[in-house]
Parts: sequence; C-alpha cells; structure tokens
Amino acid sequence: MDFTFTEEQQAALEAAKAVFAGVAPDGVPSPARTPGAVAEDFDRALWAKLADADLLSLLMAPEYGGSGLGPVALCLVLRESAKVLARVPLLESCAAAYAVQTYGGDELKRAVLESAARGGTVLTVAANGRTGHDGAELAVSARPDGDDWILDGLQTAVPWAYDADITVVPATAPDGRAVLALVPRGHSGLALAEQFSTSGERLGELRLDAVRVGARDVITADGAWDFLRNLLATGTCALALGLGTRVLGMTSEYTGKREQFGFPVATFQAVAMQAADRYIDLRAMEVTLWQAAWRLSSPARMGAGNGGPLPASGDVAVAKIWASDGVRRVVQTAQHLHGGFGADTDYPLHRYHAWAKHLELALGPAAAHEDALGDLLAAHSLS
Repeated sequence: MDFTFTEEQQAALEAAKAVFAGVAPDGVPSPARTPGAVAEDFDRALWAKLADADLLSLLMAPEYGGSGLGPVALCLVLRESAKVLARVPLLESCAAAYAVQTYGGDELKRAVLESAARGGTVLTVAANGRTGHDGAELAVSARPDGDDWILDGLQTAVPWAYDADITVVPATAPDGRAVLALVPRGHSGLALAEQFSTSGERLGELRLDAVRVGARDVITADGAWDFLRNLLATGTCALALGLGTRVLGMTSEYTGKREQFGFPVATFQAVAMQAADRYIDLRAMEVTLWQAAWRLSSPARMGAGNGGPLPASGDVAVAKIWASDGVRRVVQTAQHLHGGFGADTDYPLHRYHAWAKHLELALGPAAAHEDALGDLLAAHSLS
C-alpha cells in the first residue's frame, strides 16, 4: 500500500499547520471549569482564517471556488485541527457540502456551495438519530406533498445546531429510500433543545413537526446518505488520530522530564512498554484511516471489487474499530502516566480527555463495528 500524499495534499497540510499554529489548547474553554456550554458559538475568528487559507473549500470543485481535492486532504486538515482542539464545524460543514456537490441538483449546488466554500454558509449534519444507536434516517419520516417534502421526527445530539445556517437531516421516504433534507436554522416547524457533549460543546436536540422543505433542498439520489455517513465517520477517525497523536506527544514530553529515583520515568520499562503499545495503536489508527479515506475519494471505489473485496463501508468499519478503542486507550494511558497532573485543570490534558470521550461516543463501540464488519464479510466472498 502506498500512502504517499500528493503535492496538493501536502500543501493543504502545510496550510493547516500554519493556521492551527496560532491556536493554544490552554485557551480552549474547559468543560471542568464551565457550567453548561463552554461557549455560545464556535471559534468564528479561526473559521475566518480557515476560509482565508482556502481550507474550507478543499473538497469543492473549481467552479465553486474550491481546490477539487478529496477526503484524504480533508482528513489531513482534521488531524491537525484535533491536535489543538479547534472549536470549528470543519468536518460537518465540509462533509455536508461535499455530499451536496456529489449528489445534489444543480440549483442546490449553486445556492449552497460557493458560500460554503468561503465560510459564509455553515452546514451541519443530524447524524445520530433518536437514540444514537439506530440509523439516523429512521428517526425522521419524509413524505412528498406536491412540490415539497414534509418532515416529522427527532434527531439527537446535533453538533453546532445552534450555530449552523443549514442542517442536513437524513430521513426515510415512504418507499424506504433514505433522503437528505437541507433545513435552514429557524425554519417553521423546527425546534431545538439544548444538550451538551462531554467536551462542553452545546449540541441540539432537533425536533421536526411538519417541516416543509422544497424539492430543490431534498437530495433523493441513491447512496447519498451512506456516502455522507461514511465520510463523517472517517473524518471523526481523523480527529481521533490527531488528538491521540498530540496526547502521546504530551506524555512523552512529561515522562522524559519527570524523575523518580534520579531517573526520568520514561526510562522505566513499565512506562516505556505502555507508551509503545499506544504508539502501535496510533499507527493502526493511521493506516486504517487512510485506507478508508482513499476508498471514499472516488465513487468508483465505493463498491465491492473496486479497490477492495468489500464495500467502502467495510474499510470505514475497520477504521472506526481502531479509532474508537485506540483514542480511549491513548488518553487513559496518558492520564495514568501523568499522575496527578492528568487531572489538574491548570494542565491541558483534561481537555483532551473530555474531547476524546466525545469522539469515542460519536464513533460508537468497537464491538458494534465488528458486528457490522462480520455481516459484510458474510455477504461478500473474499475469494
């Protein structure tokens, strides 16, 4: 396998490093110190810098002001964003816009994509359903009514729901198809209730009561929701990798300076072996992430036999297995090896721990992804 990045992808990575170099994790609001939401809005100043650096338009085609790159480039930027706990809807907005570009109608593309590429329109996705366990499309019904669609249902834990201009809502049509409806914030029949993540960010419980959406704003193409769901999951794996990489780096720095019995604790065999195990976790998270992102980079590679013996969802499931368990193990080991400093709210590690728990919950348990992978293996011959 060749995971060499192209010059364009490397350029995106360098641009991301330059932007995120100005973000101090110590300045990120701490959920341990803030009752309720850590902030009323995401980091708009950082969002503007990302737009100025053309990092919000990476996935957009040139006709919409973008660079025409794919999920691999987005994951490179997401990895860097997680290292500094960047409070921006980078994954949700970019993934939603990419789904619109790939599956939406021409009129919808013209209405959304150019503004999204400039950072003027912010999108998010209601991807958790009613409980966070069942498919999100099952939590909302969509029925055609003349030239419109009527949506009813509930979606929980929608990220940036209070801040995004448009929420992409998956729903089930009467014929059983999954559709994607783009619903503006404050739309008639749409209600929000506050929820909070472990990282202290404000989420939204989205309730739809006879919400009427024009046909232009509903994507009915086959595979649109599966693609968007897989892209969101892969991007979340990239966030977990970035966070875990920074946490292991913090652990290395701390154990290299902290001394016991006159020696740095990093020289103790028990400490070194734990750190080595976490390094192996990160390498496995990395290789499975790039495989999944590569499969999503081209519709031709999405199905079985096109880039792999399984559909792309199989590669995404493997990446989620490693990311969900791996990010938890990395932060737990970091807490242990930092001793009391790991829980000190004057030290940034507790912020990373809170964010890691949010990512772990967003990815779901590894056992569930192992079951899904098993079903795919049973349905597709590997011979």
